[in-house]
Amino acid sequence: MLRDLSVRDILLIEVLDLEFGSGLNVLTGETGAGKSILLDCLGFVLGWRGRAEVVRAGASEGTVTAIFDLSPDHPAHAILEMAGIPGGDELILRRVASPDGRKKAFVNDRRASGEVLRQLSDVLVELHGQQDDKGLLSPRTHRVLLDQFADVGPERAAVLETWRALRTARTTRDAFRQEMAKAAEDADYVSHALAELEDLAPEPGEDAQLDAARRLMQAAERIREDVAKALAAIGPDGAQGATGDALRWVEDVAPHAEGRADTVVETLGRALGELADAEREIGDLLRALSHDPAELERTEERLFALRGLARKHNVLPDDLPGLMREFRVKSEAVTGGDARLALLDQAVADAEAAYGAQAATLRDRRGAAAKRLDAAMKAELAPLKMERAVFTTGITDAEPGPEGTEDIAFSAATNPGAPAGPIAKIASGGELSRFLLALKVCLAGGSGVSMIFDEIDRGVGGATADAVGRRLAALAQSGQVLVVTHAPQVAARGAHHWQVLKSVDDGITRTDVRALSDGERVDEIARMLAGETVTDAAREAAQALLLG
Repeated sequence: MLRDLSVRDILLIEVLDLEFGSGLNVLTGETGAGKSILLDCLGFVLGWRGRAEVVRAGASEGTVTAIFDLSPDHPAHAILEMAGIPGGDELILRRVASPDGRKKAFVNDRRASGEVLRQLSDVLVELHGQQDDKGLLSPRTHRVLLDQFADVGPERAAVLETWRALRTARTTRDAFRQEMAKAAEDADYVSHALAELEDLAPEPGEDAQLDAARRLMQAAERIREDVAKALAAIGPDGAQGATGDALRWVEDVAPHAEGRADTVVETLGRALGELADAEREIGDLLRALSHDPAELERTEERLFALRGLARKHNVLPDDLPGLMREFRVKSEAVTGGDARLALLDQAVADAEAAYGAQAATLRDRRGAAAKRLDAAMKAELAPLKMERAVFTTGITDAEPGPEGTEDIAFSAATNPGAPAGPIAKIASGGELSRFLLALKVCLAGGSGVSMIFDEIDRGVGGATADAVGRRLAALAQSGQVLVVTHAPQVAARGAHHWQVLKSVDDGITRTDVRALSDGERVDEIARMLAGETVTDAAREAAQALLLG
């Protein structure tokens, strides 16, 4: 619910602070007083498209602040959460404009984009008038309005879920069909390439291993002689023999050296052990360098085969095992694809059946609701002096989609015997307003949206205007309604009444809005009845309307 609206230096408004209430709020004033300016201010803070230059002449900036009370389950909370803006039971929107056209928006004192404002606007306020483009004039909304009346939220969600599942199943099946077709085109090539790879059976890391073995065998003849010399140099006839002799000589004299030779004995013993280890390792190296010449030939043939096949497929040798797996998958797609395709076809059929069942349920609910809506509209149109008008909710087949399998369109016939047609083309401005009002009464359910009707009573008067006022008052029982009106019968039904005034001081035009007391309401409604000269009879008539 819109609770407060504050305006500073916007258009013709210098300073304005309004506190709205629940129920029916009416705004009245003479023609040209600036009632539309107030709606422009509200639209500005809600991010609606409007005038480019809104700052009052001579002001450094203009500001509009709107405060809304939110219920715990209000959809605005989800929008705030997605935008990373703190929420609560109060929502504060503020928008600032500069004379050069720049604008800044704040939501709960956080900078916000115009898109966030517009998203919030969609769940906070509905504006309706004779040129309404979100209700009866837009066929795109007819399905939404019928579904709102039918209360088919769960059914709509089920249709959307099964539609997405069906689309996924079809996409998966169609993609596999394309894979099969491509695999069939390449079947001979895949078969030959797979046989060639499987015959070679490449292993991960094999290229590096073969290359290292090949280089070692190629170097063996060149280094084997030096390795053999090294083995002889530290063997029994070399370093080990000399070290052993030295150890024996020191051991012989150790008993006579008063312990000073013990360290030498230990050191020579360790050296002799290290030499033995070195001899063993050099022997292993020498044996490794001894190879069969045929082994070098086999290693080179294997290495060249791997690298040749890698060049053929334009991959690295280490990628050959993965390439072999890819060809196996493609081969299996040809040989075992029919079985998998049959499973995917069945999955599509199951998804189509699930979607069809949910769509049929939704269609039945819509069909039943359409009849109830038509009956409810007939009952609401009668008090609006349109008892001969016929409102029809048409349901026609449409391409299956996320919202079902039917199109919804409202049509009307306003005169007996006249053919029905699209409501936006058949109804006049005043009739369209009453159709819209009747529809809103039928759909009333406390959605948490503040509804604004801008001169929806234009072109009607007398008993019809009274009926419009009664319908608006009934609509306001389930939520907040703001009405800009010229009809005294409508103004008299308001729970809260504001008067829009225009004044000129020192050549400067200003628009102001003030709340009316009970006595002031009598005078204002009397003015609306009588015109410029308010008579006692007009006041009596105004009091009768207020009691009414």
